[in-house]
Amino acid sequence: MANGDEKYWYNLETGQVEFGMISPSVDRVGPFDTEAEAARAPEKLQERARSWAEEDAAEDAAKSGGAE
Repeated sequence: MANGDEKYWYNLETGQVEFGMISPSVDRVGPFDTEAEAARAPEKLQERARSWAEEDAAEDAAKSGGAE
Protein backbone atom coordinates (compact mmCIF):
# COMPACT_ATOMS: atom_id res chain seq x y z
CA MET A 1 0.00 0.00 0.00
CA ALA A 2 1.33 3.41 -0.96
CA ASN A 3 1.95 6.08 1.61
CA GLY A 4 -0.87 8.66 1.77
CA ASP A 5 1.72 11.41 1.94
CA GLU A 6 2.63 10.54 -1.64
CA LYS A 7 -0.94 10.79 -2.98
CA TYR A 8 -3.38 13.54 -3.87
CA TRP A 9 -6.34 14.45 -1.67
CA TYR A 10 -9.36 16.68 -2.13
CA ASN A 11 -10.03 19.10 0.71
CA LEU A 12 -13.80 19.36 1.21
CA GLU A 13 -13.44 22.51 3.32
CA THR A 14 -11.36 24.54 0.87
CA GLY A 15 -12.24 22.83 -2.42
CA GLN A 16 -8.54 22.49 -3.20
CA VAL A 17 -6.43 19.53 -4.25
CA GLU A 18 -3.56 18.80 -1.88
CA PHE A 19 -0.48 16.61 -2.26
CA GLY A 20 -0.01 14.61 0.91
CA MET A 21 -2.06 14.43 4.06
CA ILE A 22 -1.91 18.15 4.84
CA SER A 23 -5.38 18.89 6.18
CA PRO A 24 -7.28 17.04 8.93
CA SER A 25 -8.78 13.71 7.83
CA VAL A 26 -12.32 14.96 8.43
CA ASP A 27 -11.81 17.60 5.72
CA ARG A 28 -10.26 15.45 2.99
CA VAL A 29 -11.22 12.60 0.68
CA GLY A 30 -8.90 10.31 -1.18
CA PRO A 31 -6.28 9.23 -1.78
CA PHE A 32 -6.05 9.68 -5.53
CA ASP A 33 -3.14 8.78 -7.79
CA THR A 34 -3.29 11.97 -9.83
CA GLU A 35 -4.15 15.60 -9.28
CA ALA A 36 -6.82 15.36 -12.00
CA GLU A 37 -8.55 12.46 -10.23
CA ALA A 38 -8.54 14.39 -6.96
CA ALA A 39 -10.02 17.44 -8.69
CA ARG A 40 -12.97 15.29 -9.79
CA ALA A 41 -13.68 14.19 -6.20
CA PRO A 42 -16.91 16.21 -5.76
CA GLU A 43 -18.30 14.78 -9.00
CA LYS A 44 -17.32 11.23 -7.99
CA LEU A 45 -18.92 11.69 -4.57
CA GLN A 46 -22.19 12.80 -6.19
CA GLU A 47 -22.11 9.84 -8.58
CA ARG A 48 -21.55 7.39 -5.73
CA ALA A 49 -24.24 8.97 -3.56
CA ARG A 50 -26.73 8.76 -6.44
CA SER A 51 -25.79 5.13 -7.08
CA TRP A 52 -26.17 4.22 -3.40
CA ALA A 53 -29.55 5.98 -3.24
CA GLU A 54 -30.73 4.02 -6.29
CA GLU A 55 -29.53 0.75 -4.75
CA ASP A 56 -31.29 1.56 -1.47
CA ALA A 57 -34.52 2.38 -3.30
CA ALA A 58 -34.32 -0.90 -5.23
CA GLU A 59 -33.70 -2.85 -2.02
CA ASP A 60 -36.62 -1.10 -0.30
CA ALA A 61 -38.89 -1.87 -3.27
CA ALA A 62 -37.84 -5.52 -3.21
CA LYS A 63 -38.49 -5.78 0.54
CA SER A 64 -41.95 -4.28 0.18
CA GLY A 65 -42.74 -6.51 -2.78
CA GLY A 66 -43.07 -3.61 -5.21
CA ALA A 67 -41.61 -3.41 -8.65
CA GLU A 68 -39.18 -0.72 -9.77
